[in-house]
Amino acid sequence: MATDQQPVPDPRGQAHPHGHGSGSGHHHRDVSGGWLRPAVFGAMDGLVTNVSLIAGVGGGGGSAHTIVLTGLAGLAAGAFSMAAGEFVSVSSQNELVQAEVNKERHELEHNAAFEQAELASMFRARGVSAATARQAAAEISQDPDKALAVHALEELGVNPGELPSPVVAAGASLAAFAVGALIPLLPYLAGLHLLWASLGLAAVAAIAGGGMVARLTERPFWRGALRQLVLGACAAGITYLIGLLVGHVTG
Repeated sequence: MATDQQPVPDPRGQAHPHGHGSGSGHHHRDVSGGWLRPAVFGAMDGLVTNVSLIAGVGGGGGSAHTIVLTGLAGLAAGAFSMAAGEFVSVSSQNELVQAEVNKERHELEHNAAFEQAELASMFRARGVSAATARQAAAEISQDPDKALAVHALEELGVNPGELPSPVVAAGASLAAFAVGALIPLLPYLAGLHLLWASLGLAAVAAIAGGGMVARLTERPFWRGALRQLVLGACAAGITYLIGLLVGHVTG
């Protein structure tokens, strides 16, 4: 039997024919999680930071022992610095969001009629008919928690129940930085005390890492690989030249 059912807007402002999206036939990856960004950033930062340190010390004529010591110190310092920075950054962002959500909760408790009309206006702005927008806003407003979640999504662009974890972000950043920073050290730790081997391994890692990140975002592999290789090469090249200069002046 045919029905004349109006689409019901969901909290993100999308219209689902039956009030839910379980039959849409496709799924989206979680793009708001708290681990992917710090992991990707940490790994690339660790790689570029340590290969630059190794290039600089190697260019200045440092011994293998000095290069290993510098690389391990850079790994530890950078990993913990990244983790601390991510923890403070995500915590501060969550606290800011929570403060704004609390303001919205206060408005819903003390000015419910205005907030319901505001929600209907938001639905209208997304193309929902006036009658459906009023009905949806009224139904959503009957549940304070649901109303707060919808207002937060519409006005702040966040889901208060799905904020990223500072601990997860810090842990992902620390681990990823350590892995990235370890790669250019591997030849020296294996007894192959050749600067070109360290730089070559770092270049391969930059190509692989940059390419994989590009594929994750559905961009061409070569574009991400080339971008990461060029950035890493520039950083390592600059520090190598600095090392040569300092080694020449003080040698």
